[in-house]
Order: sequence, then C-alpha cells, then structure tokens
Amino acid sequence: MVVLPVLFLLGSLFLCDPVQAQSDTILMLKQAALNWKGALTCEKSDCNCTFNQQRGCCCAARDMLQLEEDILERMTFLWHDISTLKGRVQSLTDKIKVAFKATMDPNIALMVPGSTERCFGPFNINIPVPFSSVLLNSGNGYNPSLGIFTAPFPGVYVFSFTTYSSVGENGRLYHKVQLMKNGKRGASVWENNREDTEDSATQVVALEMQRGDQVYLDLTSGRKLCTNLQYNVFTGYILYPYIAA
Repeated sequence: MVVLPVLFLLGSLFLCDPVQAQSDTILMLKQAALNWKGALTCEKSDCNCTFNQQRGCCCAARDMLQLEEDILERMTFLWHDISTLKGRVQSLTDKIKVAFKATMDPNIALMVPGSTERCFGPFNINIPVPFSSVLLNSGNGYNPSLGIFTAPFPGVYVFSFTTYSSVGENGRLYHKVQLMKNGKRGASVWENNREDTEDSATQVVALEMQRGDQVYLDLTSGRKLCTNLQYNVFTGYILYPYIAA
C-alpha cells in the first residue's frame, strides 16, 4: 500500500510534464500509476484532472494558484506604497529647485599700466569676483551684483568654478581664486609661471549649507585674471535638502 501512492505520483509527474522514458523500469512505474483503481491520494480538484486532462494541470495547481494570488496582493500593496512615496517626493522637490550659472563680463577688464594686457586686477585687497552674466538662477539664490550665492534652504550643495587667464608673450600668469563660504576658504586654484601664455583649472566641491550661508569666489590681492574673462564660470546647485521630520 505504501508503494501505490508513490507510483501514482510518479505517473502524475510524467503526465504533467511528459518525459521520454529511458528504461523499462520507468515505463513500468508509469503504467502502474495509470492503472491505479483506488481512491486518489489528494483532492479531486487537484489530482483528478491529471487523468482526465493530461496537459495544463497537475497536483500543484491549487498551490500555484494561491501563490499567484499572494504575489498579486503583495505587488498591489507595493505599487500603492511606491505611488505614495513618489507623490511625497514630488511635493517636496517641486518646492526646492535651486541652481545657478554665471560667467564674468569681459568688458570689466582694464588695461594694465605698462603692458598690453586687459585684466581684472590686480588689487591691493582680496576682492569678490563679479560673475555678472547670469545664464541660470533657479530659486534666485545668486546675486549677480555681488557675485554671492545665498542658500535659500538647508542641505548639501555642489559648487564648481573654472578659472581662466591668458597673457601675451613674455607675460606672467599670476592668479589665485578661492571659493569662500561665510568668509572661510573652501577650495582654490592658482597659477604663477612665465612658461605658459594661458591656463585654466576647475574645482568641484560639495558643501553642507544652512539657510542664509553664503558662497562666493575671491581673487587674492596682487593677482589678476586677463583676456577672455567670459571663460571664467561659477555654478552651483542643491544636491539634496534637509527635510524636517
């Protein structure tokens, strides 16, 4: 009696997923299962179809159906949670859009006495670099009159600046530009040589900012930026805000 249920299950598996018999033993087991005359070892809704409809059903049909229903229910809840989260993120980010880009106006360059160069500087004190040509100012955090960005929201911001200068033959590249946050240096680029006639460098920094914190670029005293000042660029944007719980 113990062997017959096993024979039945083996026969059912062959009927659910037909496999070419590789031995007389397998064929014998299959035939024994088909010739089974006793009560089925599982409910008719699960197993009877194995004998009457040999394709498309098996003894695991009920379990598979329940699994599908469970998966569908979980996917429905997951989709609802994702939709809710998307709505919350959208409502927050719609209110927080901060980005700016500005360049220097080449017309502010003045003729340096004793040379043919037109430069911004040198000055006898450190002075903020005026990036007055604004190409982008989402959130209105950047003030082109002062060249200063003021954070409208607390969070982490990314700033980048490109410093460019060009001098004539036998001229001297001599500049140092510093990114300042609330009067403290955060990054800088500099050049001091007579070997090149032009040079550029770019810095990218991420800074934690509180509302009202200020960032600007500072030209060190005694230094200068010359020729094609429009190649000097100052940009920034909010990477992510700090949201109160």
